[in-house]
This record gives sequence, C-alpha cells and structure tokens, in this order.
Amino acid sequence: MHLLDWIMVSAYFVLMVVIGLWSHSRVNTVSDFFTAGGKMPWWLAGISHHMSGYSAVLFVAYAGVAYTDGITVYFWGMASIGIGVGIGSWLFAARWNRLRSKLGVASPLEYLAKRFNVPTQQALAWSGSLLKIFDIAAKWFAVATILNVFAGVPYTWGIVITGSITLIYCTVGGLWADALTDFGQFVIQAIAAIVMLWVVLDKLGGVSGLWTVWGDLPPAHLNPTTSKFTTVVLLVYVLVKTLEYNGGMWNLAQRYMAAPNTYEARRGARLSSILYLVWPLVMMFPMFAAPLLIPNISNPNNAYAIMTTTFLPPGLVGLVLAGIFSHTMAMVSSDANAISAVITRDMMPVLWKKARSFTESQGLLAARISTVIFVVLTMAVATQAEKLGGVLGIVVLWVAALMGPISVPLLLGMLPAFRRSGSRAALISWAGGLIAYAIAYYGYNATLAVTVSTPILVSLALFIGLGYLMPERKATTDEIIDTIDRDDDVTPRKSQEGTTVPA
Repeated sequence: MHLLDWIMVSAYFVLMVVIGLWSHSRVNTVSDFFTAGGKMPWWLAGISHHMSGYSAVLFVAYAGVAYTDGITVYFWGMASIGIGVGIGSWLFAARWNRLRSKLGVASPLEYLAKRFNVPTQQALAWSGSLLKIFDIAAKWFAVATILNVFAGVPYTWGIVITGSITLIYCTVGGLWADALTDFGQFVIQAIAAIVMLWVVLDKLGGVSGLWTVWGDLPPAHLNPTTSKFTTVVLLVYVLVKTLEYNGGMWNLAQRYMAAPNTYEARRGARLSSILYLVWPLVMMFPMFAAPLLIPNISNPNNAYAIMTTTFLPPGLVGLVLAGIFSHTMAMVSSDANAISAVITRDMMPVLWKKARSFTESQGLLAARISTVIFVVLTMAVATQAEKLGGVLGIVVLWVAALMGPISVPLLLGMLPAFRRSGSRAALISWAGGLIAYAIAYYGYNATLAVTVSTPILVSLALFIGLGYLMPERKATTDEIIDTIDRDDDVTPRKSQEGTTVPA
C-alpha cells in the first residue's frame, strides 16, 4: 500500500482510540458501562445496532459467495436480518428496554435466573460465551485476510493490530465508546462504500451499469436461491436472524436496553431494519459485478480486496480498508461489552461469593478485566480459524446453527404466549438443539439447509411443546412477563428531543 493509505488507516485507528478515551469520562457506574445509563438517543442506538451486526466477513466470505453465486447472499445474508429486526421492533425492542427501566437489568441474561432458574441462566451464559469466542475469532481472521491481501501483513499481526486497538477503546469507554465509534465508523464506511461504487460504475460504463450489469452476469447469479442456499435456508435464516438480532446476539439487546424509553427503542430498531434492507445493496453491488471486472480469480474470498487494490488510487485504498475495519471493530467491541456484562453480572456472582457485593468501582474494574481477557482469548483462537472451517464455516455452520438453541429460551421467555414454558423446557430445548446439530453435522454430514434448520426447529418444538404438555407456570414468571409486557404510565411525556412520546 502507498504511504497515503497507511496515513488514512492510522488516522482511523487514532480516531477510534480518542473516542474511547473521551467516552471514559461518561462511564461512572456499571449501568453506564453496559447500558449507557439508558440515555442513548434512538438514532445512535439504531446505527450502533446496525453497525454491530456484521463485520469484515461481508467483504471476505460473503463477497466470495457473491462472486460465485450472485445475489443469493443478499437475501439470506442481509434481507433476512432486515426482516428479523423489523419483527423485533414490534415484538422484542420494548421488552428489552423495560427489563432495564423497570427491573434494573444490565445484562441480557440477568433476568433468566428469576424467569427460569440459575442453572438455565448458567447453561446459556457459558455456551453462548463459548460460541462467541469462535464467532469473533472468525471476524478477526476475516479482517486479517483483508489486511494480508491489501498490504501483505501476516495474519497473526493483522489479528494483533486490529484486536489491540479495539481492546483499548471498548475497555475504557464501555457501551458509550462502542456506540460513538459505531457512528464514526458508519460515516467512514459510507464514504468508502460510495467511493467503491462510483469506481465500479465507471468501469461498467457509468450509472447505466446499475441495470445493464445484470444482463452480462451468468443467469444463475440473478436467482435469490441456489441448490446450496435453498428456499428452506432462506426461511430458516429469517427465523434465526429474528432471534439472533433481537437479543440472541446479546450485544444487540443492549442497544434496545440503552434507549431512554420504549418508544425510542422501537425507533432505533426500525432504523436498523431499514439500513439492513437498503444499505447492503450499495456495499454489495461491486461484489455482484466482480466476475465481470476480475474474472477467473483463484480465491473468490479475495474478490473485494483485489478490486480495491486494482482500481482505487493511493489514499482511497486506505479509506476503503478503514471502512472494512469499521465493521469488524464495531461488532467485536459491542460483543466484548455484552460478554463482559454476562461474565460480571451473571457468571461471577455464581462462581465467586464476593462478586455479589462488589462496589461500583470494583464492578467496573471487573468488567474491564473480563473484557480484556475475552478479547485476548478470541484473538488467540483467531490464529487457528483456518483449521476450524474457515470464516464461512464458522459463521454459517457454527454460529447460525447454534445460535437458535441459545436464543429460543432467552427470547421466547419474555413473551406471554410462552409463560407456561419453565426451566425444564428451557434446558431441554437448549440441550436438544445442540444434540440435533451434532447429529446432523457430524453424524450424517447433512446439507447446509438441514444443518442450519435442525437445531432451531428442534429447540422451538421442545420449548413450546413441553410448555403445553408439562407446564411450569409460577408467580415469579407471571410477574416478570407482565412487568415487561406493558408501559404502566400511559400518559404522554417529553422525550429528550422534545417530542411527545408514550412513557
């Protein structure tokens, strides 16, 4: 890369650290660190939710699928998320917000101890944390792949550089730092994406390339589904993403919790939903056009990086690279904050009696230490990502398949329709989903559709079925569900922006 490119990338890293250090002054309590004290405006919560939902995997693994299979990757990879978050804006966003405002919850799993029991909470906490280690490791490896193609930086050093910078700002600034850097990253990434789109359109003959390109691509590239990414995969992905992006991915639940009230939590979710449906089309158009511009490349996963280094002048290459960094750093920093919340609020008090009586300063210190340990561990695992199935193997076959069993009790446990499903249903559905995955993937070497769909469908069937066949309804369950199901004060009041909203 040119000196100008390195200056752009270095300036980006410095900006992220400065935002993190500035955010440090806004973090005085554990609530500030994990939920921004419930003071995050809806537009920031929405953009942060969006930016925290995908990473450099988009520019590596998904770009590879776009190169070989076309638009199918948008439908199961992005549109499914937009639909799922739209559903969540109506079904889950307000409930997460009420958990914070009414029950004082600061961790997405904190309410599970009373809703089900402590063993259920711990099972979901430990399994979810372990899964997240591998998920984030895949993200580090993806961004290291980009850095290797752009500048020849060895994979290990790429992981260490991006991981260390992220570690600094997410550790000192908590959720405020995550959200504010998400916003800065969104602006940088938007500029980079528009630059890339403009260059690709110029190569295609101008703006008309937006519609003429489709006639030049192989006909199969225009199909929303393929023999591998079937209609079943698409429908299951909508279900998986509805659960994953509305709380199953714990860091995204925090965005709903951080909003000042339920009205703004819903608005933030709707903004994120719209962004997922529209904005990826801007970023992915160059990926769809790549077979025409750089045909017959040996590794499709490198398509986006090759286009960037081939077509962009010095300085702009660094801008695009910074934009790619932004996605991974946004997701990982928010994941680290969520995992830290789960460790310090849900796991440590069970394992260590002294943790139950931490002061605010001790709680903050524990949160920051757990963040450091978690991020360092993911970086170590990232160095072995190739042996674990590569980026797409981890993200699609591991995370997408295993997220369902963890998400089903967590999300459905908040809804009145499932109040009869207790700890027995939660634990059996969780274990049943994991066993179903192991049988499908390792026992029968099943297709992608079967591997992804079986765990979540088994978990749903067990959780719902056991609730009806062996109900465990109790007073504490009814109290929690009824509390988060409604806003007690129906009198309109003023939001922070001066707009009249429901309480």
